[in-house]
Amino acid sequence: MDDTHALIEQRKAKLAALRQAGRDPFRNKFSPTVSCAEARARYTEDWAVAVAGRIMALRDMGKSLFMDIRDGSGRLQIYIQKNLLGDEEYERVKQLDLGDIVGVRGSLFTTRTGEISVRASECVLLAKALRPPPAKWHGLEDTEIRYRQRYLDLMANPEVKEVFRKRSQIVRAIRDFLHERGFIEVETAVLQSIPGGAAARPFKTWHNALGCEFYLRIALELPLKRLLVGGFDRVFELGRCFRNEGISRRHNPEFTMLEAYQAYGDYETMMELVQSMIAYVAQTVLGTLHIQHRNPQGEVVRTIDLTPPWPRVRYKDLVRERLGPDWFDLGRAERQTRAEQLGAEIGPNYEDFEVTQAVFEKLIEPTLIQPVFVTHLPKELIPLAKVSPEDPTTVEVFELCINGQEVAPAYTEQNDPIEQRNRLEHQAGGEQQKLDEDFLIALEHGMPPAGGLGLGIDRLCMILLGQESIRDVILFPQLRPKP
Repeated sequence: MDDTHALIEQRKAKLAALRQAGRDPFRNKFSPTVSCAEARARYTEDWAVAVAGRIMALRDMGKSLFMDIRDGSGRLQIYIQKNLLGDEEYERVKQLDLGDIVGVRGSLFTTRTGEISVRASECVLLAKALRPPPAKWHGLEDTEIRYRQRYLDLMANPEVKEVFRKRSQIVRAIRDFLHERGFIEVETAVLQSIPGGAAARPFKTWHNALGCEFYLRIALELPLKRLLVGGFDRVFELGRCFRNEGISRRHNPEFTMLEAYQAYGDYETMMELVQSMIAYVAQTVLGTLHIQHRNPQGEVVRTIDLTPPWPRVRYKDLVRERLGPDWFDLGRAERQTRAEQLGAEIGPNYEDFEVTQAVFEKLIEPTLIQPVFVTHLPKELIPLAKVSPEDPTTVEVFELCINGQEVAPAYTEQNDPIEQRNRLEHQAGGEQQKLDEDFLIALEHGMPPAGGLGLGIDRLCMILLGQESIRDVILFPQLRPKP
């Protein structure tokens, strides 16, 4: 019998003994009057409080016992005296284990070492933990356990809990900002008969009642633009998207997107919107526009300055600057050869614009640490955007890059139904079943000129919270099932 199994059996025996004595912990009720953090922040000598939390530490001093509990707000020390509880209750408290959840009533005082504590007059077991905490209780480090059993990660690492608390505040601040700008929030369908709004491989599912195949959405775009047609001039959605593609430190198959659309705007309208919004969120949630990223040793490795205005640079100018002034003058074969020499992975069926984009993503984008708007991308990359009048090979688009990754694309939306149909047909390669006819019909009813924005919430959280992996800002990231 391994040690863990033996400990589980011991804890089960303790639970059985409690139930036999008529003290089933799972039937107890307890109402805290303050959180642990409140008790510390509002400390008054002899203040009578009721607190509850998980036991994180136990120190037996003979006729007294010190216990650390932690709730969602933080940690608090409990002081338990035998002469105050009585012999029988004190012996029951001594049978408690790390991980158990207890409710404590008592009065606040300060120990000789200056620690705010509760002098317990009552200690009630509210949930018996049948499994012991992970071996490295104080700072769970096993990455597999941290992601697969996130609840253990949150128990053991207060800084992880703080990341997700801040993530919630970031999302709330985004909503507040957009509502203040006159946007309304909507919810659109996750199941779609035709996945659109991006070029990505979808997840498929089957609707039994309708007897047909559906897809999990890969983007939020097309339903929101239908709402522009219907008369919502400023609209946004914060929602889950799904792409059946690779997993990396910047990609998860299930992710959160913000998409916002503003009638009578354009890509420059969206530029001001996203710049102001991110600066507002950083200042509101973090209290600063200078975001420090640290290595595992706690040393600052980079500081990202979010102070507006952020520079703009055209895609072609950036490519020429980094890859050579003659890049766009090369023949297609020579350009592909040079791209491969530079280390880009070029697929056998790549079109010419895809070759340049592969090099951009490999060699240029990772160097864009400070916020920058990369504008006027090749029109083939974004078939839903308007062509730039000064350079018809490009579209009125920007990609906001921060910390070496794209965070937010935005563009002047294509509202010409004939041009939009032509470009979507080209993208579909003649496969008519891939065209969203309802969207095209909606455009034929007339969509106002508009600017549209997509913002990856997970990537934004990575930047603002100094996390290097997307898994560290998603509570339950996708993992291969255990065998």
